[in-house]
Amino acid sequence: MVQHSKQDSTTDLATSEFPRQLDIAQVSIYGLSFLSAGLFLFLPLVNLLHPSPWQRWMGTIHGMGAMFALVVMVYTGHLAFPLLRGAGKILPQMRTLAFWSTILSFLAIATGNWAYMRYRAGINFGGARALLKENSPLGQYVLMEYHEFSVLFTLPLTVACTWILWNYGDSILDKKNRPVLTATCVALMAIMFFAMGGMVSGIGVAKIQAL
Repeated sequence: MVQHSKQDSTTDLATSEFPRQLDIAQVSIYGLSFLSAGLFLFLPLVNLLHPSPWQRWMGTIHGMGAMFALVVMVYTGHLAFPLLRGAGKILPQMRTLAFWSTILSFLAIATGNWAYMRYRAGINFGGARALLKENSPLGQYVLMEYHEFSVLFTLPLTVACTWILWNYGDSILDKKNRPVLTATCVALMAIMFFAMGGMVSGIGVAKIQAL
């Protein structure tokens, strides 16, 4: 009888400690998640520490524009999966996200072209493109050529998706408009992958040779 009571007390103690341990684990996981997300979002601000004045300002402005565009486009592409399955309740949100994806895509491309002018400066002026072609041609022809052209697809695709979503409205969920919905969702997913690929290749080139 005594042994049974002792066993119950030990079990109760373990049960009472388990929720507290679970709370600590949840706080730790959420804390690390928010810290990681914050460090990722403010990654372009690292350019402010660069010795090159061009990289400090052009790189920071273009990096922030590209980062904001990436976050919105990835979220929009992620929601395209349930929309493709017919989740009509997110349709108003998708219209808004598609519109902002268009705006941010334009800003990212515009700031990228501004930085690209410095990137294409001659080797006598320290242009990153000329230095890459001379010292790391593979980085130029693989990473940068992909970066230059793939990210440009985001703007016409976001414009088309925005127009379709706003023009069709809720009727895009009708059975007769199923091909239009499918094409729009696939385009939104493609925008997501173009944005992610552009960010990775852009960071890769910047790590090899800054502006």
